[in-house]
Amino acid sequence: MKTFVIGIGGVTNGGKTTLAKNLQKHLPNCSVISQDDFFKPPSEIETDKNGFLQYDVLEALNMEKMMSTISCWMQSPRHSPVSTERNNEDVPILIIEGFLLFNYKPLETIWNRRYFVTIPYEECKRRRSTRVYEPPDPPGYFDGHVWPMYLKHRREIEDIEWEIVYLDGTKSKEDLFSQVYEDLRQELAKQKLSCKASLEGSSA
Repeated sequence: MKTFVIGIGGVTNGGKTTLAKNLQKHLPNCSVISQDDFFKPPSEIETDKNGFLQYDVLEALNMEKMMSTISCWMQSPRHSPVSTERNNEDVPILIIEGFLLFNYKPLETIWNRRYFVTIPYEECKRRRSTRVYEPPDPPGYFDGHVWPMYLKHRREIEDIEWEIVYLDGTKSKEDLFSQVYEDLRQELAKQKLSCKASLEGSSA
């Protein structure tokens, strides 16, 4: 079955989850998987020499479990527990959102469209300070772990020759949604035309 898989990656507190949920409300047959749902328990998170828990690395995530969830959706997208059932004529859409999507090689081949949300250091630090985490961020955690890891992982994906659409996370939620929604409408329309051409070619 033909599917369309969207990746929304990027900086912590950039608005990825909000964007994914807004898109899900407006796109037909759309499901969302959040990488944040796959963190390992605190007892399994490593600590660095400064005593900071290493949450902003792939090793802090149960990526095998996440891949299994994605595989289940791919095999039966219309009957997945994360699906929103709508029109059977529409291509099933999966949005995967998270801070470390494009650094994980097993996911490389599944994307139909990739977005990466960015916000400046000061804005990210401000937003992070308003969020409640469990366990809470210790003093110096943002500058000592969160931001350096973001910069490291962003440099890694900038070296990869994929098409990634970079998004300005300082835009309003409405503007960000409108930009991505319009882009996706165009991409989905292209896929429909491509599928129709393939069908007509095979029946000729």
